Amino acid sequence: MKLAAVDIGSNAIRLQITNVIQYEGKYNFKKLEYLRFPLRLGKDVFNHKQISELNKRKFTELMRAFKILIDLYEVDDCMVCATSAMRESSNGKEIAEWVKNEIGLKIHIIDGNREAELINKALYSYIDNRTYLHIDVGGGSTELNIYKRSQKTASRSFKIGSVRSIDEKITASLWRKMKSFIIDNLSQEHHVICIGTGGNINKVFELSNPRKNKRFLELTKIKEIQEYLESFSYDERIHRLNLNEDRADVIIPATKIYTAAMEAANSKKMIVPDVGLKDGVMNFLFERNLNREKIK
Repeated sequence: MKLAAVDIGSNAIRLQITNVIQYEGKYNFKKLEYLRFPLRLGKDVFNHKQISELNKRKFTELMRAFKILIDLYEVDDCMVCATSAMRESSNGKEIAEWVKNEIGLKIHIIDGNREAELINKALYSYIDNRTYLHIDVGGGSTELNIYKRSQKTASRSFKIGSVRSIDEKITASLWRKMKSFIIDNLSQEHHVICIGTGGNINKVFELSNPRKNKRFLELTKIKEIQEYLESFSYDERIHRLNLNEDRADVIIPATKIYTAAMEAANSKKMIVPDVGLKDGVMNFLFERNLNREKIK
């Protein structure tokens, strides 16, 4: 079974193609292809409310290239999801319709709740009976999910993202609302563990020089990495730290969002499982096709 997931984010667009193989009663997921293209749709949308003609052309050509790869790999099922940039764009639905009619890819423009639901499908193996705050920071929004005794008890999406932060598009009132949501739901809890997802926290984790098989960061270490990043200019982060251009300017504001959420939860530890929306979509597709096989 070959599956494809496309994540159209505010800062970049990702394609993953996976082969699911059944062997001795177990299913193994083998990644066949992964592409990340740095197309920052959020820059257009958060400043001008729509995707520019230049980025519209780039986007449609990228969707055409993804469709070719999906067809070449003879994928059995695929899902294309677009998040905050396209859902807030005045021409997002029009572009999605064009891609569907002309290229043959159906783009699902999903809201924050649906985005969180899909990401959560990739997180269940990390959640037990303890209390968790899941923080997913994207370019345009931050999704927060609270788990207690293995059950999700609260969820909220906030228009607080790394790309928005660059142009100071986030109000103090919105910051307060996000922190209040966390405090209201977790003030009675002790030893809250955070789970961080998103490209920026993965890069922070990588910069921390983690020990083998260690998938967590202390809050103090995240702040240490933040200060380290702030000691370099944008150009230095690219050339001395080897960050991509579209990562070098958003990683610091993204890190500030993670630390603000952790502090509001009075949490000292964050698990960094290196999963995201594409992984949740892949799990959704697997479950859907497994159910179809059972019906047959």
